[in-house]
Amino acid sequence: MTSSPLYFRQLLSGRDFAVSDQLASQMVNFVYAIGDRESGECVLVDPAYAVRELIDVVGADDMNVTGVLATHYHPDHIGGSMMGLTIEGISELLEHIDCPIHVQRDETEWITKSTSVSEDHLVAHKSGDALLIGSVEITMLHTPGHTPGSQCFMVDGRLVAGDTLFLDGCGRTDLPGSDPAQMVESLRRLAEVPGDTILFPGHRYSPADSSTMDIVKRTNFVYQ
Repeated sequence: MTSSPLYFRQLLSGRDFAVSDQLASQMVNFVYAIGDRESGECVLVDPAYAVRELIDVVGADDMNVTGVLATHYHPDHIGGSMMGLTIEGISELLEHIDCPIHVQRDETEWITKSTSVSEDHLVAHKSGDALLIGSVEITMLHTPGHTPGSQCFMVDGRLVAGDTLFLDGCGRTDLPGSDPAQMVESLRRLAEVPGDTILFPGHRYSPADSSTMDIVKRTNFVYQ
């Protein structure tokens, strides 16, 4: 039997990296590394707080970072200023690795305004676009509501949802660029993915780190 080439790691801020960073521990962000073990290529989803540590973590697995997937523009996911503090993110990562930052096209302007990264480093996508990392395919889903260009990623029966959907609750819709009506439609769209799809959220706001969509639809109040 041939094993899957998929490389998939879920890393929690304040626990698996940025351990001494009080804000990282408070925000409990998840960063994901997704790639192809055979080619040694991987992308980081929402690298923030301690980007050199993240590069080293995947490097210890013999994986090389060849790109970034951004779920949305908020500083706790891609870096920038937040609560009077400056958070490391894609700007600092580009100082170590020259790689593309894959974003949803409606998020481009927000990202350039909130970070020092220029459009030259951004690759703008539409919903349904697929990205190949070695032989591993990642499909992008536009899920506006939390921000105009929020996006989720589907890979091998996994849904990496950023701040669109958590195991309990969903992303806030009272922030700049938020839209409650769009969030409702995005949540309806995510409810249509197969029930055995495993949801991996952008924050650890519940005891479990992940769960199937069947369970999430039964237990998450946003679907009641």
